[in-house]
Amino acid sequence: MIELNSEIIVEDIDDKQRLDVFLAAETGWTRSQIKLQVDSKRVLVNGKTQKAGFLVKNNDKISLSFAKDVLDINAEPEDIPLDIVYEDDDFAIINKPQGMVVHPAPGAYNHTLVNALLFHFDLLSKTGDNIRPGIVHRIDKDTSGLLVVAKNDNAHASLAKQIAEHSCFRHYMALLEGNLKEDSGTVDTFIARSKTDRKVMAVSTEGKRAITHYNVVKRFTNYCLVEFVLETGRTHQIRVHSKYLGHPIVGDKTYGIKNQKFNLEGQLLHAYKLELTHPTSGKRMSFECEIPEYFNSLLNKLK
Repeated sequence: MIELNSEIIVEDIDDKQRLDVFLAAETGWTRSQIKLQVDSKRVLVNGKTQKAGFLVKNNDKISLSFAKDVLDINAEPEDIPLDIVYEDDDFAIINKPQGMVVHPAPGAYNHTLVNALLFHFDLLSKTGDNIRPGIVHRIDKDTSGLLVVAKNDNAHASLAKQIAEHSCFRHYMALLEGNLKEDSGTVDTFIARSKTDRKVMAVSTEGKRAITHYNVVKRFTNYCLVEFVLETGRTHQIRVHSKYLGHPIVGDKTYGIKNQKFNLEGQLLHAYKLELTHPTSGKRMSFECEIPEYFNSLLNKLK
């Protein structure tokens, strides 16, 4: 069951805005998909149903209860190669390539990691809905690297709890523009939707707390290779914090510099290490994968 149950307070819009336009920017769904939800009375504005063209204004309270019975989406198995780093009866560790979306969503219904998982594994956890079987956490489409996939609901609950309690450690490597002043440090801010572009995130005085630890691994002329460790897992957290530090990730088309020097498909951000506790045995486990060739090739050029 696809559900998006939440409340949104309209803020930082310059003028009144159509309900469907505003929600499309907030959710990533198309206006036609939003209209289906609105027409099915799954959207309330200040406690009342409205039409898709209703004009919302700052401080309006929008309540959502989107559901699959209004917009039917099913994830189907697809024979897509997977780099399986580890597998047992409880979970699998997957090395996701750059360019692959984790699960079906508006605009990307096929060729996702979930489509591949459904083909390769007989059992996946059913916690959540039927387009995210096994998915405990996500990484961005153009971010590569490790993520854990749960094969049963008990494992899913254990792994999700570890992430929530910050006992599952996720390590990333990124190449940043310029050189950080300090060799190591911690970024501790709040992250919310940008007030100027609702499709992206930004450091804010409100929103959700986001904590990222960093350590410079190697310095180059005009660039530095940095290890990041997530304490929290907010949307685009490392990318937003890198920009906040004044050194965005090389290749980042959303948060990076306008004139990119290298012809890259996306940001040079790789989830290279994952540490967790086994849901059944209680054993502490660590998994690693190498930096992708395109990433390593650029590092060699900088040397």
